[in-house]
Amino acid sequence: MNLIKKYLKWFSTLLVLSGILLTNLNIYPLNILIHGIGAIGWTMAGYFTNDRAIMVNFGIQIPLFLLGYSKLFF
Repeated sequence: MNLIKKYLKWFSTLLVLSGILLTNLNIYPLNILIHGIGAIGWTMAGYFTNDRAIMVNFGIQIPLFLLGYSKLFF
């Protein structure tokens, strides 16, 4: 579990930044998938470290990405 906690923030950061890059390159829907997974990772990291600011920031992004997924699939 410590290994997951140690690298979760860095992996999630890589995913979020990749999602932002894909958005700037207008590569849809891969951008919301990659960024969404990164947001889930950061929310988990906030939960593990009991950091409410991180959980609020990235936790609110998750429903927004779900809206994007719903537009894609429905």
